[in-house]
Amino acid sequence: MATFFGEVVTALSRTGVDEEEAEHEETPEDLEIRREVEKKREVRVRWSPRPEPTPDAPLRCCRLVLATGRNAVAFLSSFIVDSVHWEVVGAISLWNEWCRTSDATNVLPTDSFCLFYRLISDPTVLLCQCNCYVAEDQQFQWLEKVFGYIQKKDLQVIILSTCPVTNYKTPESTLTLPSPFLKALKTKEFKDTICCPLLEQPNIVQDLPAAVLSYCQVWQIPAVLYQCYTDVVKLDTVTIETFKPVLSSKIMASLVKDVPESTEMLKKLLATNEIHNDIYT
Repeated sequence: MATFFGEVVTALSRTGVDEEEAEHEETPEDLEIRREVEKKREVRVRWSPRPEPTPDAPLRCCRLVLATGRNAVAFLSSFIVDSVHWEVVGAISLWNEWCRTSDATNVLPTDSFCLFYRLISDPTVLLCQCNCYVAEDQQFQWLEKVFGYIQKKDLQVIILSTCPVTNYKTPESTLTLPSPFLKALKTKEFKDTICCPLLEQPNIVQDLPAAVLSYCQVWQIPAVLYQCYTDVVKLDTVTIETFKPVLSSKIMASLVKDVPESTEMLKKLLATNEIHNDIYT
């Protein structure tokens, strides 16, 4: 209805609205496809201890060490994990655009995998090597299906991760920074000594390490993230050894292998990686 003479009044029409609603209305085929995709992207955890842990009877854990990314994983393989003192107790299988993992425990360093280990002499110590990408829509599943089966009382968490040095925000040029270097970010409850400088604002962390740290902050779990900023994407000795100060931390000190054994393992990992690269180039 016009409010004054000469006003142009546009007639109301639901033509466009109906078209938009039709566009957003899912057909049975669309729903089926979406359900199949959601099922395919489900994060599954297979625990091997018997009896199998449940949310009501979780695994006893006082220390959880999580490494994400090939260099952080290689660091744990070189300086902490071996087949004599550690046993595999869990495996995560997932699928996304960047990777596909299975619940197989016999893996190569170049494979995509996410495995959990337990220290044989102290079953309350767990270690996770996550050598795969966990997509944003899968991170909540990962958290619920891991921490939902681990006892949170008296739990401490340490996270190791790498990230491109170009992500580091600083007034000076990143080209002048002595890369690689280590920075830490911790939850309010973490009171132990930090092995490197704290990450300055406005820097942020991303992906699974950020999700785990946020989860620990919400659940008031003492946790610290050690993030290595590096300009090397591939497996790299200097980047791996940048994590070495963490070995002196209270959480890690009792887990360290002998130095000669660690050095030999690091050489094997790098050699395996070089052979793998040669095959696919």
